[in-house]
Amino acid sequence: MTIDDGAEQEYTGGMAEPPGVRNVLVIANRTAATPGLLAEVRRRAAEGPSRFTLLVPRTYWDADTEESAATLELAIPLLKEATGEHVDGLIGDEDPVRAVTAALGQGDYDELILSTLPSHVSRWLHMDLPTRLQRFGLPLTVVTAQALDRPLAR
Repeated sequence: MTIDDGAEQEYTGGMAEPPGVRNVLVIANRTAATPGLLAEVRRRAAEGPSRFTLLVPRTYWDADTEESAATLELAIPLLKEATGEHVDGLIGDEDPVRAVTAALGQGDYDELILSTLPSHVSRWLHMDLPTRLQRFGLPLTVVTAQALDRPLAR
C-alpha cells in the first residue's frame, strides 16, 4: 500500500484523535467523486466530528498507481469541500479486501463507507465486497452510484 503524499494531504493513521472524533475510511475508485458518495460523506460529517480517509484500491492495469493517484487528486478536494475538513488519501492493493486490511492495520478507523458502481457493472458487488468488509466488525455504509439514463451517441 502506498500513502499519497501530495501537498495538501498528510497521513495520520494511528495517531490519537480528540475524544468523540470518528475516523471514517472511505473505499472508492471510479466512484470517488460521485454525487451519492459526496452526499453521504456530507451527511456523515454533519452528524459530528469526523476525520475521513479516502482509500483507492488500484486497478490491476495501474501497476505504477498513476491512475489511482489521479483519482485521489480529483476526489480529495471535492470530499474536503463536502466535509469542511482535511481528507487523507491512500492508494491500496488491487484486491480491495487486502487494501482495506492494510489500511486498518495502519490506522484506527471507526467505520467504513464503500462506494461502488451500479450492480450491473460493479466488480466489487459481484465479488460480494460489502459482506466481506462486514467481517471487520465495523459499521459499513454502502453507496451505489446511480446509472445515468441517457442514450448513447450515434
